[in-house]
Amino acid sequence: GAKKRRGTRGGAKSRGEGRREREGAEMEDKREIEALLEQMHLKEKEEAMQKKHSFWESQPVKQFSEEQNSETVEEGPVQVNQDAKGVRETGYALPGGYEWCDCDISSAEGAEEVYTLLSENYVEDDDNMFRFNYSSHFLSWALQPPGFKPFWHVGVRVIKSKKLVAFISAIPAKIRVGKNSPKGKDGVSMVEINFLCVHKKLRTKRLAPVLIREITRRVNLFDIWQASYTAGVIIPTPLATCRYFHRSLNPKKLIEVGFSKLGKRMTLSRTIKLHKLPQKTSTPGLRRMSKEDAPQVLELLNAYLAQFDLACLFQSVDEVEHWFLPRENVIYTYVVDAGEGKDGKRKITDIMSFYSLPSTIIGNEHHKELRAAFSYYNIANTASLKSLMEDALICARDENFDVFNALDIMQNAEFMKDLKFGIGDGHLQYYLYNWKVKKALTPQQVGLVLL
Repeated sequence: GAKKRRGTRGGAKSRGEGRREREGAEMEDKREIEALLEQMHLKEKEEAMQKKHSFWESQPVKQFSEEQNSETVEEGPVQVNQDAKGVRETGYALPGGYEWCDCDISSAEGAEEVYTLLSENYVEDDDNMFRFNYSSHFLSWALQPPGFKPFWHVGVRVIKSKKLVAFISAIPAKIRVGKNSPKGKDGVSMVEINFLCVHKKLRTKRLAPVLIREITRRVNLFDIWQASYTAGVIIPTPLATCRYFHRSLNPKKLIEVGFSKLGKRMTLSRTIKLHKLPQKTSTPGLRRMSKEDAPQVLELLNAYLAQFDLACLFQSVDEVEHWFLPRENVIYTYVVDAGEGKDGKRKITDIMSFYSLPSTIIGNEHHKELRAAFSYYNIANTASLKSLMEDALICARDENFDVFNALDIMQNAEFMKDLKFGIGDGHLQYYLYNWKVKKALTPQQVGLVLL
């Protein structure tokens, strides 16, 4: 306890002492939670390493058994000299009564169909309280960058009713793997695999491995042999393990829906006060990105991402326009405009961005949706990263988001403590298909965000 101070009536603690004591208790709580979550994760990893992963053990990925003597691992593709001419022309066999289809995300109907499947059957938290709710606008954005192929938006339908019951997708990307790796430093043409989803009623049919084999076949037909993907589960073998952190923007709602809990010795009003943000952003020249900014944003992104061992190499102004130009309820990008240079052109110096991924709140009478903003790519050149990200929190609050989420990748760990992010209980593993690296990366070596 704090020492009694002279001059306080009856030995009562001063407000300052009481606050310091509460903050001390809160820090202690946080440390305990972090230690517990770390133990749980190590236990999960141990269990995963002892489990048999019959599908993944048959695939060209780094195996758990190779982790022990990682120095003997040769970096680069597992299978080499492959030829698209040797890839089978027909789809893999499905259980009776089901058929493959291409999903047309460019039509409102096609996007809506995939949206419905995902919104009812996609990723839930361990307590089944929240389920990711990607909007059809978000899916149109996430699945149709320059160079996308409808052939890589793979669905499974019931033959009789034509109902969509499973989905998996691939989009093209150029990704650096190892900034000093002779084979990976200049970027590898690969795909990003996402939205693997099987209807809850079909989970016993072992459809996921068939979906993965089918998307692999469809990508191989275009002479692409590598893929990147992320998952909350541990399978052979993570390239990096990252953790989610959460920053309350609407503490009252987060507590009401069970996303957050009131800390020990904390009241709701105190929690709201603790998370209160400034009224206005502080970075001079901060504004929404416009189309004219794209060439400079491309340069800034690739220059910044050069320091990371796993990073996207953005290929064109078109690609940057697609991924970064603001879209309501999808992607929010702000730039710092330093005004006109000597050449009469406006100079862009910093970038801050986040995307919208709400979750359905399962079984709550008062609240149906949790509005979450996810940190995307942020580059602080003239502003400090902390003040730029405080502005991101303010912009997200002003867009009515309830929480701001960020992984501890890139330089994100630098601002989390000061900006009152709390540790999440979720890990995200990054994986590569048909590519091995000697040593797993730390989150700080990761410069890639997969939606």
